[in-house]
Amino acid sequence: MKEQKLVEWFLRITLSVGMLSAVADRFGLWSKELSAWGNWESFVAYTQQLNPLIPGSFIEIVAGIATSLEIILGIGLLIPYKTSLFAKATGLLLLIFGLSMAIFLNIKAPLDYSVFVGAAAAFALSVVVKDKY
Repeated sequence: MKEQKLVEWFLRITLSVGMLSAVADRFGLWSKELSAWGNWESFVAYTQQLNPLIPGSFIEIVAGIATSLEIILGIGLLIPYKTSLFAKATGLLLLIFGLSMAIFLNIKAPLDYSVFVGAAAAFALSVVVKDKY
């Protein structure tokens, strides 16, 4: 039981920090040497690459929705309430992101960034957790 709780919290924290770190990057909170995007405009351009079927006039909204979801899910994973729901939603978001990367960039991109591993970890958390609520 103690090991299960340790695994649960390790999954919660690593998934949450990973998502919130990506959000911090797109708002320029990481140094340029460490950043993937470094600013909102670069993130919006990347969002367009992953969603080429969405008109450019709507892509900033899509980027905003993705960012909002990452913030909500990143924080939600740290709160021991409805964790299974937050974990499943996180897994789904990461799976969609990974598939989009694979389809519109290349299969190597989501593999190199362990996006599918993150999705699997989120789905594993949804099974491991014992929600009391």
